[in-house]
Amino acid sequence: RIVGMDYLLIGRADLEPNGELGVAWHLYDVTAGRELLSRRLVASPVHMRDVAHRIADDAYAAITGVRGAFSTRILYVLVQNPGTSYARYQLRLADSDGERARTVFESTEPLMSPGWSPDGMRIAYVSFETGKSSIVVHDLGTDERRIVANFEGINGAPAFSPDGNTLAMSLSRDGNSEIYTQDIATGALRRVTRHPGAIDTEPTWNAAGDALIFTSDRGRRPQIYQVDLATLFVERLTFHGDYNARARLLPDQRHLIYVHRRDGIYHIAWKDLERDDLPRVLTATSLDESPSVAPNGAMLIYATQDGGRGILAVVSIDGGATYQLRSASGDVREPTWSPFLDTTRVVSGSE
Repeated sequence: RIVGMDYLLIGRADLEPNGELGVAWHLYDVTAGRELLSRRLVASPVHMRDVAHRIADDAYAAITGVRGAFSTRILYVLVQNPGTSYARYQLRLADSDGERARTVFESTEPLMSPGWSPDGMRIAYVSFETGKSSIVVHDLGTDERRIVANFEGINGAPAFSPDGNTLAMSLSRDGNSEIYTQDIATGALRRVTRHPGAIDTEPTWNAAGDALIFTSDRGRRPQIYQVDLATLFVERLTFHGDYNARARLLPDQRHLIYVHRRDGIYHIAWKDLERDDLPRVLTATSLDESPSVAPNGAMLIYATQDGGRGILAVVSIDGGATYQLRSASGDVREPTWSPFLDTTRVVSGSE
């Protein structure tokens, strides 16, 4: 209390007979003068970072009532030597704080639009390794890669359905870019939007899997729309501003985050779908793009610019807290936050 702390976490680590480390920790509510949580975790010494994330998850949940997302991962594209003939593109996987980054796939051709399957075991992204855009599904466990869409024209913006069996995507195989869905196992395609002359892209699913939210310039300026997958009825969702794109739903399905241009500056904004209020700008940076929400809905990650170089930044959903992720040299872009992941493989514990 003397130093103004609301909560106190203390712990100790002991070496187990088998060489693993046992970490016992306690969380206290200083104001109430009581213990909130007590846990003991066991893991190999090489997995102490996973233990720390697990502790942070449990402590966050005990304090806020919201599941912690510290044990999740992020996926992003790192471009070395951007803008040159010898640029290299790396698909990178890292902890939620940007540490322990490793390369999942590397190419001399562009890599774009990475996204996670709902179980966190597969990713989908756009690759130009065939000389044109194609959509790849990549198994992170086996490292097996499979091209699932390589049609004439644009193959872009893949997004897994909530059950992991279907991809939404943007294809121009029939002319202009439209939204399609594809059964991953059979390859069966279904065209979802039909608006000649417009660009429909950047689809994302709602939690029920019965609607897609996407970006379209069918009203002459990029705006965000929703299509019902049963009726194919299309509804416009954004009306404030002349540029709104790359939308993502929060877990509560009521709020939307997206790229919003205001006074010529691209910010990440937040909108309540049940009200017609002006969007609330969450970021103080400019040239912001590619927002992705943490699975607990408390934070979001996005790409922005710093000194002419692409970087990643994180902001709380109320805009009150923000920080940048440390990155190696190169241009960092298109982050996407993983779903909740199973950490029991490397960390076991008890109350």
